[in-house]
Order: sequence, then C-alpha cells, then structure tokens
Amino acid sequence: MNIQITIAKTLETLGLDSQSVIWGSNYPADFELTGIESLDKASKSQISFLGNAKYLNDFHETKAAAVLVTKEAAELGHKTATLIIVENPSLALGVLMKKLNAQEQVLVPGIHPTAYIDPSAVINTDKVQIGPGCIIEAQVTIADGCKLESNIVIGKGSQLGQNCHIHSQVCVREYCKIGNRVILQPGAVIGSDGFGYEWTGTEHVKIDQIGTVVIEDDVEIGANTTIDRARFGKTTIGRGSKIDNLVQIAHNVTVGPYCLIIAQTAIAGSAELGKGVILAGQSGVTGHIKIGDGVIIAAKSAAGKNINKPGVYAGHPCRPINEQRKNEVYLSRIGSLIQRVKKLEKQQSE
Repeated sequence: MNIQITIAKTLETLGLDSQSVIWGSNYPADFELTGIESLDKASKSQISFLGNAKYLNDFHETKAAAVLVTKEAAELGHKTATLIIVENPSLALGVLMKKLNAQEQVLVPGIHPTAYIDPSAVINTDKVQIGPGCIIEAQVTIADGCKLESNIVIGKGSQLGQNCHIHSQVCVREYCKIGNRVILQPGAVIGSDGFGYEWTGTEHVKIDQIGTVVIEDDVEIGANTTIDRARFGKTTIGRGSKIDNLVQIAHNVTVGPYCLIIAQTAIAGSAELGKGVILAGQSGVTGHIKIGDGVIIAAKSAAGKNINKPGVYAGHPCRPINEQRKNEVYLSRIGSLIQRVKKLEKQQSE
C-alpha cells in the first residue's frame, strides 16, 4: 500500500500521544511515511511492526523509518527507527491500514451507463455506487452507502443493508438478505441451490430449493466462496463472522456470530455452529450436527457428531486434540511393534 502520512498523523490515527514514542535520530514528527512493509523489506521511508519475538533480529536490522512495538520491545531500543509503543502491534497496524484504505475506497455515487437496474428496484442513486456491467433485478433494495464494483448480479427481491462493499463478479441470487457493512469478495456466490436430490430407484430427482440466505451485519465472505440457499427456511451467517476463500456452506446451515471459517472448509446441510467457532483450513462438518460455542476444529479434521464442550479438536473423527496427539504417537509406533511381535513369534516357534 502506498501511503502519504506523517508520523505525527499516524499517532493521531492510533489515538496515541508523544509519550508513546521513542523518536529516532532521523525521523521527527513531520517525517512523511510512504508505505507499509515487513521489517526485513522496509525502506527508510516506510513503517513496519514487530508482532512476534521470532522477528527480533529483523527488528534490530530493519531500515524502517518507524516501527510499531510493544513496551517491552521498545526498551530494547533501535539505532535509527522511531518506535511507536502500542499494546498489540499487529492490531495497531490493522487499524492504521483500515483508516488509510478507507481513504482509498471513497464512495463515488452514481450508476455506470453499462449497468442495468430494473425500474422496480429501490435505490437512492445519490448515495450508492454501481459499477460497469452490474445487473440489479426486480424488487431489489439497496441501502445507502453501498458500493458495487463491476459485473455483479443482485437477484430478484434481494436486500442489501447500508455500507456494503460488493466486489467484482459476485452473484447474490433471488430473495437473499444481506446486512449492514457486509463485504463480499470477488466471485462469491450467495444463494445458489442447495445440493438436494432424492433417489427414485432409477434416477436422482432434483428437490427444489425455495429458501433463502440471510447474512447478518459485519460479515465478510471470501473470494469464490459459495453459500447455498435453504431447501426451505434460511441459511444464516451470524453477525461478525469472517469466512475465507473457497469455502462451501450448504443449505440450511446456521453459522453463529463471530465465527472464523478458513479456506477450503466445507459445512454440510443443516449443521449448526455456535458463537465464536473456528474451523481451520480444509476441515469438514457433517450435516445435521451441532458445534458448540468456542469450539476450534483443527486443520484437515472432520466433525462427525455433536461437540458441546469448548476446546480444540482434531482428527478423523474429531476428538480432543491431546487425545488425538496420543493416538498419533501410538500409530507412529505400529511398525516397530509389528517387528517386535514377529521377533517374539519367531522365538516361540524355535
């Protein structure tokens, strides 16, 4: 990210005063920062951060003009950089980046001439930006402050809340409801048909999916993630949940508030996730089960039955991670145990 912000303005953005700074020899308050970069790659006009002790060597050697650090790291000092003391350097950098990015993503109200908007759609064109190639179908409602990039389809009867940011190539199918401040990354598909078929004895007959998808406030959906509409009723993504790229969420799933779902995870139909659940990469959840509040499913693990107690779970099927680690140790010893058994069998036969 290219930026233009002084160190003093950086402090103001983070809500800090001069007591939170150890000034470097070459970098006073009016020094202008031009970019954000990692410690090992930062130039003499960029800002960086120390978020992990394993990067201490990079911190000591960095050429960055300013570094966000904890109080403990600041006590180590630096030969040139200005040190900005914060409680959580990574989070502070995120706050700074969000502020700067917001300046880059200014809403420019208006409708691109290549966009199509059905006459029955409810949109205040003075307070919404709709980019080239977008299609807004009948009875759609788009609230103020929404920004639609390019080549987006919003299906019949769907609703977008305030200040949503919909990136290119997104499809929101008919009658879906999107809350306030929702971000849909490129290629996301909301409200595609659930995978429902019945076997007649001779063929798979498609079961119509007549439900909808409800995405609550402050949710972000990653690129090329798909969220299926319910067979009937609704598929729900709870407030503040964040979903990574390439995730599949099936029909009638309920994702609770403030969940994290990481890339290439799949959640089968009618599963329910509680509050603050984390599903790590390439994990899976079987249909019609419940995952309780605060549960963490480790990468490449599969939840095949209800999990009610908070904690970290791993394996196929999932079990508490300490139990799974013991099982993995036991499995690693099978080869040597077999050799011992063969040796004992040979001794017995002699």
